[in-house]
Amino acid sequence: MSEPFHAAPAKDVVVVHSSDIHVDTGMAEQIYGGDGAGGLRLVLATAQALGADVALLAGDTFEHNRLPLPLLERAARLLEEAALPVVILPGNHDPAIPESAFHRGGLARLANVHILGVTHEQAVLFPELGLEIWGHAHRDYGNMGPLRNPRPRRTQWQIAVAHGHYDPAPDPAALLAPSWLISDAEIAATGADYVALGHWNRAVRVGDGRIEAHYSGSPDLAATVNVVRFTADRRVVVTRSPLAAP
Repeated sequence: MSEPFHAAPAKDVVVVHSSDIHVDTGMAEQIYGGDGAGGLRLVLATAQALGADVALLAGDTFEHNRLPLPLLERAARLLEEAALPVVILPGNHDPAIPESAFHRGGLARLANVHILGVTHEQAVLFPELGLEIWGHAHRDYGNMGPLRNPRPRRTQWQIAVAHGHYDPAPDPAALLAPSWLISDAEIAATGADYVALGHWNRAVRVGDGRIEAHYSGSPDLAATVNVVRFTADRRVVVTRSPLAAP
């Protein structure tokens, strides 16, 4: 029996996309006045202020998987108090290993937090929004193809999320490992309405133009989030918004 198709509601659906927050006890504390989770706090506050339906974090939410428990618990509180759905893709800094920050910090137990590779194998479905977000989590520190095996569409709106390095047409004979490469052909093959990328600290559109594919950049360097608006008249509008005031 085939899965049902989930149509979009008769309203705009808004997703705020960020990545490379790098919650940490080092540089992040210096940037955010002693608050190692300051970047996460600002991204979530911005998503709330924009009235986002979903916040999407495309990898490297945490600097590494060995962070102290109090900092992980603070990040968990911020996520829970955001009071909106949050989808997280583990990246190369915080892969979904058994002792990951997501497991140690209790994030996997939060009702509003959906972690690819941890709470969800590959995809998170929001039937009331006609939206599905799919992606391949980093599950270890080795190389992998972030956009391999595109997922068939079962919703009006579909986002593919990936954490890796964009190369329009990589030479297979000259690959560096690990490189987590993302090519134009792989972006186009997703057939998604939006490809949310992480790994670069600057915000930029990539791909050959057939699909909206964007890096959000990191909050500390880009100082913005990507705002993806799926409109009621079936358009995809991508803009950038400054982070909320500290």
